[in-house]
This record gives sequence, C-alpha cells and structure tokens, in this order.
Amino acid sequence: MAKDNSGSLKIHPSESKRRRVTYIFSVSGLCVLFYILGAWQNSTTPTLNQRSDLASKVECDNDFPRSTESLSTSSSSEGETLDFQAHHQLSFNDTFMVTEKFPPCALNFSEYTPCQDLTRCKKFARAMLAYRERHCPAQHELIRCLIPAPPKYKTPFKWPRSRDYAWYDNIPHRELSIEKAVQNWIQVEGDRFRFPGGGTMFPRGADVYIDDINALVSLTDGDIRTAIDTGCGVASWGAYLLKRDILTMSFAPRDTHEAQVQFALERGVPAMIGVMATQRLPYPARAFDMAHCSRCLIPWQDFDGLYLIEVDRVLRPGGYWILSGPPIRWKKYYVGWERTQEDLKQEQDSIEDVAKRLCWKKVIEKGDLAIWQKPINHADCIQSRRIYKTPHICKNDNADAAWYWKMEACITPLPEVSSSSEVAGGELQKWPQRAFAVPPRISKGTIPGLTVKKFEDDNTVWKERIEYYKRIIPPLSQGRYRNAMDMNAYLGGFAAALMDYPIWVMNVVPANSDYDTLGVIYERGFIGTYQDWCEAFSTYPRTYDLIHASAIFSIYQDRCGDITYILLEMDRILRPEGTVIVRDTVDVLTKVQGIAERMRWKCKIVDHESGPFNPEKILFAVKTYWTAAPSTQQ
Repeated sequence: MAKDNSGSLKIHPSESKRRRVTYIFSVSGLCVLFYILGAWQNSTTPTLNQRSDLASKVECDNDFPRSTESLSTSSSSEGETLDFQAHHQLSFNDTFMVTEKFPPCALNFSEYTPCQDLTRCKKFARAMLAYRERHCPAQHELIRCLIPAPPKYKTPFKWPRSRDYAWYDNIPHRELSIEKAVQNWIQVEGDRFRFPGGGTMFPRGADVYIDDINALVSLTDGDIRTAIDTGCGVASWGAYLLKRDILTMSFAPRDTHEAQVQFALERGVPAMIGVMATQRLPYPARAFDMAHCSRCLIPWQDFDGLYLIEVDRVLRPGGYWILSGPPIRWKKYYVGWERTQEDLKQEQDSIEDVAKRLCWKKVIEKGDLAIWQKPINHADCIQSRRIYKTPHICKNDNADAAWYWKMEACITPLPEVSSSSEVAGGELQKWPQRAFAVPPRISKGTIPGLTVKKFEDDNTVWKERIEYYKRIIPPLSQGRYRNAMDMNAYLGGFAAALMDYPIWVMNVVPANSDYDTLGVIYERGFIGTYQDWCEAFSTYPRTYDLIHASAIFSIYQDRCGDITYILLEMDRILRPEGTVIVRDTVDVLTKVQGIAERMRWKCKIVDHESGPFNPEKILFAVKTYWTAAPSTQQ
C-alpha cells in the first residue's frame, strides 16, 4: 500500500486481488457450511409425537391395549402427524365425514369385487366354470367412489387370536355357519365368529388332520414350505399349517359359499379369489412344494386331466399332491356322498390313470388320504411318452406364463438335467435357510440381467429400508399389521426382511414386468401372484393392513390412463386405519398425494432412507376410519 501525490492511500493491485479471492472463498465456505447443516437437519428421522389429529377418536371400552404413539414427520410439512395405531375395535356410531371429491359408494358395494362381480359373470359361459373366472369392468364401467365399510366395522383381532375369531359386524354372513354347521367350519358366538378349525373331511379339526398327513409325509423338516389349497373353504388347513412354518396360498371362487375367501383373510390367512376353470392359475411353474384338495369338488379326471395337469405345472419337482374326499375311501363313504360304488370307483381309476400319465408316483393311500409325488425331473417321463401318447410334453417353453393364459392338456416340461438323480431347475435349501440362499433361477442365470450380486445387494437394501420403516412406523414390529401386500415385489426383499415378524406378504409381480421374478420369490419360500394393476385384484374389500408400492405409479401412469383407479383399488382392499408406503419420484408422489387426500387418506412425503440427495422419496399414508351410515339403503 502507498500514497499518491495527493496524499491519499493507494491500494496496490496485487493486494486488491488477494482481498477479492479471500472474500470469494469466505462466502463459498459459508454457503457450503449452511447447505450441509440444512441437509443434516432435513435428513434426521421423523420423531414421535404423543398426539395425532389423523382422525376422530372414540373412547372404546375393549380388551385390547391401546397406544397413543403417533408419528410426526417433519421433513415435508410442519405440524402434520400420522397415527399408525388402530383405535376402532368395538362398535360405535361414527358420524365423522370429510368434504372431499370422492363420495362413498352405496352400502351394497361394501363387498364389491370388480373382476368377480356376480352380475357381470352371468354374461359368460357356464361351461368349465368360465363365468367364475376374472371378468373385469370396461373403462366406462369403472366406479369413482369409495367402498364403504359396514356401519359397525371394527379392527380385526390381532394374530394369532384372529385365526380363531372374527367380528360378525365386519363380515355379516351367517350362511356358512348354518350350511357347514356339522362340519365345524364356522360358528356364531354373540358378536363374533369362531373358527373351530373343522373342514368337510376333517371334522376333528385341521390340526389333527395335518398330523395325519405329517405321519405320511414329513411337514416339519423344512423341505415343504409353500403349499396351495384348491377350494380352500375358510382356509383352516392353511391357518394351521402356519405354526409348522408352511405358507399356503388358499383360493376359492366367489360362489354360493359366500365370503369364504373374505373369512380367510379376516383371520389373517393368505387367500385369493380363484377357480380352476379354463385359464392357468396366476402362479409360475414349479412354485409349490405341496398341493392339497379336501373335497374341493374339482373334476380332476375330466377334460383329459386338464386340472391335474395344471397342478403338475405349479408343483415343484418332487412336490406332493394330497387328496381327501371323493373318491378316496369310497367304499366307506359312498352312501353319505349319495353316489354309486361303480361311479366312485371309475372316478378314482381315472384319477390314478392321469397321475400315472403325468409320471407321478403314488406314495400312499391310508384312511381318508391319498398322496402322490411329482418326479424330480423328466428324464424317465420323456421316455414314457412312447407308452403314453397323451398328455404329450408341451412345445411352448413359456412355463411361467400365467396371466390370462389358457390351460393346455400337455405336460409342462421341466428344465433339462444331466443325470436322473438331478433335481430339475435346481435343488432348494431347507426352510428357513432358503429365504436368503441364492435362488436357482438366479444362480443358473435363467433370468437375463439378474445376478447373484444383484440378489445379495437387494437383501442388504431391504434390511436398511425395514429399519428405516420401523423408526417411522413403530407398530410395524409390534404386531399391528398382519396382511401385507407388495405391489411390485421384484425379488421378494420386502417379505424376506419382515419374516421375523407376525406378518405375511402377498408378493405381486406386475404381469408386464421386464423381469419375471415371481418364480424367484417362490424359490425363496414366499408366496405371491401375477397382476396387472390396470385391473382390480382378486380379493374382497378391507383385506390388507399394509400396502407397499415401489415405482408402481411411474410404471403404470402411461399404461392405465389414470392412476386414480389404482389408488381407488388400493383404498378398496385396504382396511380402515391401514397404512400405505409408496416409493417414487417427487413429481409422481405429489400427484399421488393429491388424489389420496381426496380419498380421506392422511399423507406425508419424507426423504429416502439414504438422505435428501436421493431423488426417490417416500410417501407414508394412513386411511382414515369411516363407515357407511347405518341408515344407508341397499
């Protein structure tokens, strides 16, 4: 610094340059510091708040513990809280209404199943029960109203108590308790139903019946994990298999046995509306370790053995088929079944013949039970086609195709093997190790693009995600939720990460996915189905406590035309005070939130578990409690 001739200070050019650089660095440093500080504040996990303004509360005098824990998620908007607890466990008269653009449907829609509508199905052929299959409404038939719960709807009993009890007001149908009274399916006791565990062929109870099966085929060594029950009734067989760590996909049509699948799900037992008719079951090939029919009245011997051929498709190599009821032990029961001995003998002979043509081995017939086993490969079966011309081996190699895919009277080929002792498609580890073992479909590279590393990385990701979810939704690990659905399950990581909790997951793989991973999910020991989310799911209203949707709306927003109908379907199948978790980009979640809030949901968008820098965000929502008014006319 120097003085000029006038005596004033003169700043040297180099000094001025240094000051400017220092100023720039100082300002830049402060900007970075405040940005990091703000990011740290926004990335903290939402904290708990002891009060919730989610919905109107009532003082319920009941036998369940009630918690006041609620969630305050401050990373999106201030002051909003989500309450994940259930509060409406006994009847009351709720007049709470919210002004919104989606009106409630009439009360006669309370059990509406869009794709199994009893009026629409009458338009279709009755041959082979085609009219009982999925027949979804056309675009102009879709409804834009909210399916109401019955006027006195209560939160279902918690598992495991729900296995044995359900509230009468939730499913006000006495028909089965009268029609199946002798068979001990269901009984009415005051304000609730009781499920004694009986069935048509196991009046002593499902537990004793399962013990009888276990005496013939081991159900406790971990080899059998997934099962399918065809014509399940109220799913007592699947309900009692759960304590043996066997997960059963129970299905039955929506028919004269009103609400049997609805009862199953109300009990907390996996089930779907479905029927053996003209289309393949919506499950991949080699999915189930065991299949079961207890007087399911499916004509196994008809149509060239078509239905038994379909069971063969979904059975794993070495899997078992168990049959009780007509025609098994016909010499004892033919009078009660009101059929001739000749007719029943012919039926059993026909079933035996179809099973032999499928290369099945009859393991045993004892008492009321007959058990067959599918071969572990087709090495010998292919040779046997020289003897048995029908059914032939299918030429089409798309064994997993099952969404609106017609059944074929041909044997679904198993993957090739190098020796007669090799298990086709790969051997599975015993449960529970198989849940995290690399599935054969991945280890053998049969799904292009899926590697062992991707599978292992996915497991790590889901472990972190569930820990994050538990911090936001404490009831997740406390038995609050029983029936869960993953709308885009991918590899089943969501279900696997929850396997230590009293919750089961319906893993859904969109039918038009780039990767058909449903077979992988079954190889891990979980269950699921194919589904196109432009259509309704095959279930009754109010059957799921928790719905998880990852990228579903990004996938379908250009396919379905209007994502509103996907959200209305989610609302239909979600129980009052149920929870929804949606993962997607901010712009998509903003659209979802706008629609959801018009459906009486309380929503909150929070940051990704890895922090605010991830473009994917998470929307948590709770469906508020409301019911149809008691005076609503049907």
